[in-house]
Amino acid sequence: MFKIELKVMPRKGILNPQSTAVKNGLKAMGYDNVDNLEMGKFMEFTIKAADRAEAEAYVEEMCKRLLANPVIEDYTYQIYQVEGE
Repeated sequence: MFKIELKVMPRKGILNPQSTAVKNGLKAMGYDNVDNLEMGKFMEFTIKAADRAEAEAYVEEMCKRLLANPVIEDYTYQIYQVEGE
């Protein structure tokens, strides 16, 4: 069994209104030192796979088909082997 930590972020140059809204909100609250704020998605899940290569293949396929939009998002992930249930 493998634990996956997946981070999906907007590509550079892609408009991210959620990031803009949060950054503006922070500035309105007096946090003027915040710059370059980017918001994305973080997912954590486990995969039952025979080995690390199979787990990575599953993650890649899931990202390309559903978890990330390859046109506007990039993703990175970490894979950790964990004890099975």
